[in-house]
Amino acid sequence: MYLMYVDESGDSGLLNSPTRYYVLTGLVLHELRWKASLDRLISFRRVMRNKFGLHLREEFHASAFINHPGELVRIKRHDRLAMIREFADFLSQLQDLNVINVVIDKKEKPPDYEVFEMAWKTLIQRFENTITRRNFPGPKKATETGLIVCDHTEDKKLTHLVRRLRRFNPVPHQTETFGDGYRNLPLTSLVEDPNFRDSRDSYFVQAADTAAFLLYQHLTPSSYIRKKAGHNYFFRLSPILCRHASSTDPYGIVFL
Repeated sequence: MYLMYVDESGDSGLLNSPTRYYVLTGLVLHELRWKASLDRLISFRRVMRNKFGLHLREEFHASAFINHPGELVRIKRHDRLAMIREFADFLSQLQDLNVINVVIDKKEKPPDYEVFEMAWKTLIQRFENTITRRNFPGPKKATETGLIVCDHTEDKKLTHLVRRLRRFNPVPHQTETFGDGYRNLPLTSLVEDPNFRDSRDSYFVQAADTAAFLLYQHLTPSSYIRKKAGHNYFFRLSPILCRHASSTDPYGIVFL
């Protein structure tokens, strides 16, 4: 089974939204590689504790590190940014991870465009397709399944979406081949409803949060991030980006 840990960056609202982009990131890991990867994450967090003073129980929340550190104000801002950079470098070394990214550019979208649903539907479809085509790293079983683990979001809305896609998942035809219309390709690999976790309790969700933050800051960096060249940190994740997710973007990012 493949586990996909998901977090977001940016706002999913459309009208009067403070953000132009909505980024949804899934960090994928096979269950048989989960324990070894967790042990390495714990070791990394111990390094962060010894080097910067970030306690193991404290959440690694990239956006808050920069703008709203709370109790972490005790750590200098440039050190908090250094932790984000070092986390990206650490994650890039975990060859059993794969990261799927979906970006919605809300500029010029019609008022009825469903940002949240479209982003999640696309991420889930890419997760399903990559499982069925056996393109994720890790063990290769004859039949694989997937489970979504994510921070609390619009929980009921997401659960309803996953249940609906198991029954009805319309995928448009490639018009040059089949003409207009769609095929119904219901999900077959996902098991159970999404598993909602508080990000404070999951190092893997925190890793997905960091990846989403880095992509968002690459697209529209804050003045501090640009000043420190942090808008380029996203490319540090290059070794683990799921390029199978998109045939049109060199880093596999799905733009909508």
